[in-house]
Amino acid sequence: MTKRLEPTLNWKATVDFKKHKSLLRDTQEKKHRGRLERSGPPVSPGRAQLVRKSAEKIEEILSDSSSENEEDEEPPDRRQEANADLSSEYWQIQKLVKHLKEGKEIATVIALRSIKDFNLAQETCQLAIRDVGGLKVLINLLDTDEFRYKIGSLEILKEISHNPQIRRNIVDLGGLPIMVNILDSPRKRLKCLAAETIANVAKFRRARRAVRHHGGITKLVALLDCVQSSAEPAQSSLYNARDVEVARCVALALWSCSKSYANKEAIHKAGGIPLLAHLLKTSHENMLIPVVGTLQECASEEKYRAAIKAERIIENLVKNLNSENEQLQEQCAMAIYQCAEDKETRDLVRLHGGLKPLARLLNNTDNKERLAAVTGAIWKCSISKENATKFREYKAIETLVGLLTDQPEEVLVNVVGALGECCQEYENRVLVRKCGGLQPLVNLLVGINQTLLVNVTKAVGACAVEPESMMYQCCTCFTKGIKSSFISLLWNDLLINETT
Repeated sequence: MTKRLEPTLNWKATVDFKKHKSLLRDTQEKKHRGRLERSGPPVSPGRAQLVRKSAEKIEEILSDSSSENEEDEEPPDRRQEANADLSSEYWQIQKLVKHLKEGKEIATVIALRSIKDFNLAQETCQLAIRDVGGLKVLINLLDTDEFRYKIGSLEILKEISHNPQIRRNIVDLGGLPIMVNILDSPRKRLKCLAAETIANVAKFRRARRAVRHHGGITKLVALLDCVQSSAEPAQSSLYNARDVEVARCVALALWSCSKSYANKEAIHKAGGIPLLAHLLKTSHENMLIPVVGTLQECASEEKYRAAIKAERIIENLVKNLNSENEQLQEQCAMAIYQCAEDKETRDLVRLHGGLKPLARLLNNTDNKERLAAVTGAIWKCSISKENATKFREYKAIETLVGLLTDQPEEVLVNVVGALGECCQEYENRVLVRKCGGLQPLVNLLVGINQTLLVNVTKAVGACAVEPESMMYQCCTCFTKGIKSSFISLLWNDLLINETT
């Protein structure tokens, strides 16, 4: 009776207990429903697991391309929990979102404009909109007949959809079907914003599938047919400039969607390749970048490479290699890399003068993404003997030897692959040896990248044809390197077989 009462934190445990109790009750109800809904003869667990795995495998093959390598796992939720860490912008945006929920016309328009004035690239501002339920409000505003609501909402969604977590929330809330429907609007500004937001959201598998299932690919391809081919950008009036902006945003959306194999099929069936080829004849660089990006994604499939060749796209890709825009150069080189699997395409690159700009771009090593694309294009083009000779004339062999050290693996794979093809000629083998390329090649034999090892052994084997390359001083290095490469290759094969 005289015991003193003290405060306790046991209420936390009580809350957790209630939560677990609720989860347990939901689980039991689901199991009960599952037993009631199950009909037919019982299926063995082994067979059920096999059917499930087969269905998942088929869905993966149909939906995704081998070029799709971004993560599809849900990123960690970075919701800020400590109120002391939240900035004043966070609370200001949340107040504005509450005004949106009131539904008053003037207050809604003012709130949309005020939110847009914040720096929506900051994660704090993005989370402020999401945490108070603003995403659902913005998506609901897209489904109204008020033009100002749609514009204001799309302007905000376009900016905040760069956040991986938010773009997944947009898909969960059903925002993509509404954006696809907006593509039918007669307002070009709305089309631009909807297409660019789709481009941001369609960065993961489920979003790309949703765009296709709701007819978005067909609508996007149809919108490409809105720009007249013009060699002079000065000829474009205000009306044509708006058409160019629509085509740019649509090409951005197709570029994101084209990472899925099923979407590539949809683009092809909708007649997208001829329209993209038509847009390549313009001189608007901002539009050319996503156009070429879409083409290089589609070029990973053989039938698309045939269509690209039939539309005489290689000539325009070579032309844009001479652009001053680094991103456009990168995408053109990547497209050539994808297309140069057949001899006719490699000959077209040479005939249209594409080898010289590729050799020239090797000297710019600051941009590693562009360097990887350029070295990849040189690798594939050098498979043809005539192209390998041209690269020697353009001093590309010496530059490639200089790139054998201090480069990322994706660059090294392409550089060594190009040297392996070039060294099929006697003059190039001598040049590699005189430039000191043998020792760096041998040093790469101790790596673990299987593609790199294959290319290195091919290059070393081509150089070893010359007696000068097999002098006594080099024999020990070659022997050690080759033994290491064989051990690495055997170990990789063992791992692959065990996994399989």
